[in-house]
Amino acid sequence: MDNTDKILLPKNKGPYFGKLQVQVICESGSRPIDIATVKIYNRDDPDTLIDTLTTDYSGLTKQIDLPAPSLDYSMEPPGERPYSEYILIVTAQGLKTVIIDGVQIFPESSSRQRVVMPRNTDSDESSMVIVIQPHYLYGNYPLKVYEDEVKEMPESNTLPPIVVPEFLVVRNGIPSDYSAEDYFVEYRDYIKNVVSSICYPNWTADTINAIILTTLSFAMNRFYTNWYQRQGYTFNITSSPAYDQLWIYGRNIYDNISVAVDYMFNLFLARPEILQPILTQSCRGTITDCAKMLSIWGAKLLGDTGYDVMFILHFYYGDDLYISYTDEIASVIYPWQGTDLRNGSSGGNVNALQKMLDLIARAYLVIPNLEEDGIFGPVTERAVKNYQNLVLLPATGIVDAATWYSMFRTYSQLLNAERKCV
Repeated sequence: MDNTDKILLPKNKGPYFGKLQVQVICESGSRPIDIATVKIYNRDDPDTLIDTLTTDYSGLTKQIDLPAPSLDYSMEPPGERPYSEYILIVTAQGLKTVIIDGVQIFPESSSRQRVVMPRNTDSDESSMVIVIQPHYLYGNYPLKVYEDEVKEMPESNTLPPIVVPEFLVVRNGIPSDYSAEDYFVEYRDYIKNVVSSICYPNWTADTINAIILTTLSFAMNRFYTNWYQRQGYTFNITSSPAYDQLWIYGRNIYDNISVAVDYMFNLFLARPEILQPILTQSCRGTITDCAKMLSIWGAKLLGDTGYDVMFILHFYYGDDLYISYTDEIASVIYPWQGTDLRNGSSGGNVNALQKMLDLIARAYLVIPNLEEDGIFGPVTERAVKNYQNLVLLPATGIVDAATWYSMFRTYSQLLNAERKCV
């Protein structure tokens, strides 16, 4: 950015801490593991045990405060590493030990580390080790190569509708690396991972929301245009920031980013008379301004100045860009009807809600059992609140679109899960 004055931020006093909670689930990605043990070490002092945590019936540990660097380091391009790094060693009877190396804890932020534990086999009892790559704004990553923001589509009388995918297939490497592993990643989890990997969670909400929108629109463009499939590949997107957006396998997700994505996941960015989501590209912005892309550090500066989401987006992409949405969500057999459900509601939508909660309660004992009677009473309200607490959504007891789609995702995972864990 060359036309916005630098803000002189006041120095912040320490000490600083960030919060971490660990969630342990079985390899199917659905059922919680209780009585799993989580040992926490500082990566800079790996021989000293900081704490030992145990998961509850929901597969969750208590939330723990961990030392973090000065908040000042998060406010300006590096310098000093703005986050502390921790090692988690997770064990449970009958399951393979999982080691997460490099959990990133920022000051004045909270996050959740999801740990998926495979079963032990007689032939392989070695630990599973996941090494977390550095954050995009701190690590040494290649610059994004700009490409056209609107893709040519095959000639057709009608264009396909814009649909939020259930999954993206992510190649963990560059497109031509056939040795790289491809992962099926739930769409919202992919967005949460990318945003947690490319911006800092202790920035302003307007900056973070602008970056979420660019991430959503970029991913939707890749999916909608079948960009890589039309080139003969089998995946939707890569983890390489030179080609796509940085996605870091196994990383922790920041709570504020997780909640924001749950409320925004069906949005994308559009231009008049262009039917496809816009390929909104971004870069760090610390080495050079990147033409036609959003500078992440520049967006941070605008947010600090008090500018809102639309100003930030228009500053980088032009005044004709606007926020659009789709109600087409892939694989949803119980679609959202557009009306909040709350204590006193009744009818078919409540029946569907109770059906989802009934299955979720079999895996997550914090959810009370309830009758599928189509009446939203106190027990249903308590079940909704407990579910919202479980997934970090505001515990209002009211089922809005974010809660509904989150609940359906959990329901669908449990419905299709192979019950390999005891």
